[in-house]
Order: sequence, then structure tokens, then C-alpha cells
Amino acid sequence: MERLSLIFPPTVQFSDDELFDFCVANAGLEIERDVNGKLLIMSPSGGFSAQVHLKVYHQFANWIFSNESLGYGFDASGGFRLPDRSMRSPDAAFVSKMRWDALSIEEKEKFPPLCPDFVIEVRSQTDSLIQLKAKMEDWLANGCRLAWLIDPIERQAYLYRPAAETESMDFSCTLSGEDVLPGFVLDLKKI
Repeated sequence: MERLSLIFPPTVQFSDDELFDFCVANAGLEIERDVNGKLLIMSPSGGFSAQVHLKVYHQFANWIFSNESLGYGFDASGGFRLPDRSMRSPDAAFVSKMRWDALSIEEKEKFPPLCPDFVIEVRSQTDSLIQLKAKMEDWLANGCRLAWLIDPIERQAYLYRPAAETESMDFSCTLSGEDVLPGFVLDLKKI
């Protein structure tokens, strides 16, 4: 299923504050903005995907709570205003303490103007794998240091790093947080 796209004329684009207010006014919708200013409205996940999300979040949250001195974790309800002016919401994200603490209170309360150091995207039945792979490339182009695309439908995980080939592995493996999330291991067998 394709995402619903709202396209505005170039002369009628939301400012960052207007986009934030629009998203707040439509809190029941999952909204992102691409680099061209197009608003993308995503379908909610089905039950199977929601279970997978929870299993991924659980492992990620356990690491975050044990490593709070390194940075902050975020769930899918948070959006980030990226350097290319898009606004994206990963399924899970991590921002180092130093980078997060450098933001003002106002920047933290709206869509933070930065790209997370690490993101996880989990494919649901309503997601296009092609669109998700393009989104992963967008994360890297905006400064993400490590990104994982978890695809429970095909039982594959894709690892994205800057200036490196995308790696693919099946669900018999584990994923390492490498130097971005030291000591974090996502056990795909538990998904």
C-alpha cells in the first residue's frame, strides 16, 4: 500500500513551526515531510507488525535505560527536522547526550533540528520495501551514523552505514550497535 501524499504548490509550503502545529492538530495521523515539502501520511501498523515493534523496542529500551549517560532514546512518536529540511519519524532512534544537550528547550519541544545518530525502521504490511530503503538512504545522507531496517515479512535485516555497502542478514543473526551504541546487541531470533 502506498503512502498518502499531500502535495502543495512551491509557494504554499509549511514553515517548520506550521508543520509542527499541523501535526499536533492531527495527532492521530503519522505524518512526515520529504525533502520536496510533500507531506506523507502513513497507515497504522497491523497487529503482527505492532508485536514486532514491541519486541524491538524492548531490547532497545533495555540498552537505553542501562546507558543513559551516553544519550537518549526516542520512539516512533517523535519527529526530527533533518538538514535537508525534511521531517522524519523513525520507529526508534538514539541521539548522543552531547548533541541533544546542545539543543535549546524550544528545539527539544518541537521537532529537534538534527539527524539521530542511530535509527531503526521496522517494515509493516502497509510499507513499501522500496520506499523504506530510500528512507534509510535519506537518514544516512542527513548524517545518521548507523541505521537498521528490520523486515519481519521477508525475515531480513538491512544494515546501513555511511560510505559502506548495505549489508543484509537473516533473522538467525544478531545486530551490533558498534561504536554508535557500544554493547547494544539486537537478537533477531527473539523477533
